[in-house]
Amino acid sequence: MNIEERILQRKRRGERRRLLVEETVLSPVWHPESPVGRGATIERLLDRLDPVFDGETPDDVYVHGPSGSGKSAVVTALFRHLSRHLSSPTNTIQTTTRSGSESGTIFAYVDVRTATSEFEFSHRLLDESTEESVPRRGLSTDELRRRIRQTLRTQSLVVALDHVDDVDPTLLEWLSTEREEWSRDVAVVAVGRARPATAPAAVSDASVVELTPYHRAEVTDILTSRTTAGLARDAVTHDQIRTLATWSEGDAHDALAALLGSVDAALDDGATVIEERHLRAGIDSVPRPCASLGRVLALADNRQEVLRYLLELDDADRSSVQKTADALASRSSLSASTIRRYLYELAEQDIIARVQADESDGAGRPPSRVEPRFPTRAFERLTAVDN
Repeated sequence: MNIEERILQRKRRGERRRLLVEETVLSPVWHPESPVGRGATIERLLDRLDPVFDGETPDDVYVHGPSGSGKSAVVTALFRHLSRHLSSPTNTIQTTTRSGSESGTIFAYVDVRTATSEFEFSHRLLDESTEESVPRRGLSTDELRRRIRQTLRTQSLVVALDHVDDVDPTLLEWLSTEREEWSRDVAVVAVGRARPATAPAAVSDASVVELTPYHRAEVTDILTSRTTAGLARDAVTHDQIRTLATWSEGDAHDALAALLGSVDAALDDGATVIEERHLRAGIDSVPRPCASLGRVLALADNRQEVLRYLLELDDADRSSVQKTADALASRSSLSASTIRRYLYELAEQDIIARVQADESDGAGRPPSRVEPRFPTRAFERLTAVDN
C-alpha cells in the first residue's frame, strides 16, 4: 500500500463520522464532466456536429426533451470537452489595436435564462469566446457586438443556447437578426423542452436530437454516482436510492432535489445517515409538477428573497395573494404592492401557484392560496447565507 492509499483510507474513516462530504455534487444544477446514462445522446449530437472535425461549420441543432432528462448536462459537458480539444488555445479579445490572425472554432455555451438582454447576451458570448475576462463596465452593447464581429472574422462559432423556452421571444428575434451580422460560419445548438412544432422560431430549421425521460435504472445510477462522491459511506441505502428513482418517474432533477432535501433534513437532525423520515421530508419538499431549481436560481436577488420569506410563512399568511404580500412586506424592505406584483409574475412563470380556495367568506371570487412550485428544501439550502 502506497502513501496516498494510506492517507485516503484514513480520510474515508473520518468521513464516516459525518454525513456530508461534498455538497456541490448533490445539487441538481451541477453537471458532471461525463453525464451518466446519455452516451447514445452524446453520439447523436456529435454526429450532427461532425463537420467541425474537418474545420467546417455544422448545421443548426435543436436538442429537446422533458424536464430532468439531462439536456443541460449533455450539452454543457460536450461543449466543455469540444472547447478543450478543438478551440484555439490563443483566443483573445479583439481590440482596435490587435486583430486576430488565429483561425479555429469557438465553442460557447450561454444559458439564456441569465442573459436576458442584448447587453447580457453579448457580454456572455464574448466572455465565452475569449480566454481573457471581459469587463462588465465601460463597454456598451454596440462595442461588445463590434468585438464579437471582429473575433468571428477569423474564427467560426458554435454556440449553445440553453433553456430557449424560458427567454423572452424578442431576444431570440434579436439574436436571429444579429447573427446575420456576425458571419456565415456560425452554428446554433438550441436546447429546450418544447417539441419542434412548438419550439421558438429561431430553431425552426434545425436538425433535431430528442431526449426521452431516464429509465429508473439510469436515475438509480445517477443518484448512486452522486451519493458516492457527495456523502459518507453507507449514509444512504440502495433501497432509499431506488425509492427516489421510482418516485421521480425518470426526472433526474426532481430525484436530485429530493435527495438534497433528504440530506438537509438529516443535517437538521444532526444525523450521520439518512433515515426514512428524512427521505420522506426530502420527497415532500419537491412538488409535482415542479419548477427547476435552475430557473429559480436565475431569478433576480429580490425575487429569490421573496421566495425565501414565503417559505417561512404559515398557511394562514398564505391564504390569499394580498395576505401573502402583506406578511412578506413586514419581513422585507419591499412594499406590499411590489411583492404582490412579484407574486403574480412568479405565478405566471409557474414558480409559485395560486390555488383557488374551496370556500369564500363573502360574495365574489374566492381568494387564491399561494403555494411554492419549486424544491423548497433544496432551494433554501443552496441559497443559505452561510453556504
